[in-house]
Amino acid sequence: MEPSLSASLTQPARGLFSSVVATLGMAATVGGALAFEHIGGYIPCALCLMQRTPYYWGIPIGILAIVTSVLKMPAWLTRTLLLAIGILMLVGAGLGVYHAGVEWHFWEGPATCATTASGVSSNVGDLLGDLDSKHGPSCTDAALRVLGLSFAGWNVIASVILAAIALRGAAKA
Repeated sequence: MEPSLSASLTQPARGLFSSVVATLGMAATVGGALAFEHIGGYIPCALCLMQRTPYYWGIPIGILAIVTSVLKMPAWLTRTLLLAIGILMLVGAGLGVYHAGVEWHFWEGPATCATTASGVSSNVGDLLGDLDSKHGPSCTDAALRVLGLSFAGWNVIASVILAAIALRGAAKA
């Protein structure tokens, strides 16, 4: 076997670890939010839904970063994709800070922020059951606090950690 070929086969893929961890972390975070919505019955407010957008964009970009790393494509490509993930997660953290501030009444939320009605049945017979099982938080009231933090607060922490992983991976790749 040619020395350069054997060296490239034994070298770890650049940025693979960061790409996998960031992508799995984004999928777990947004998956948890979807589980609280669809299993727990918590109807997200408009700001909650907005906070998911960076994850919805970041997961496919993360998958691309994994592919570029595994296929040993140019390192600049994996770095760029990890940088994009890092930026998206920082945007997500900013959205989470804004939403948490609205919940703590540090500033006003958007005037249009109201409970969405998605997930409520249009079948009249099921409507009362749905109303009992759905918990519709407004943007100003946290639906649930765990260790003093709302979903928005936990999103800030998750987003900052995922941004750090992606940006560190971009710097090292």
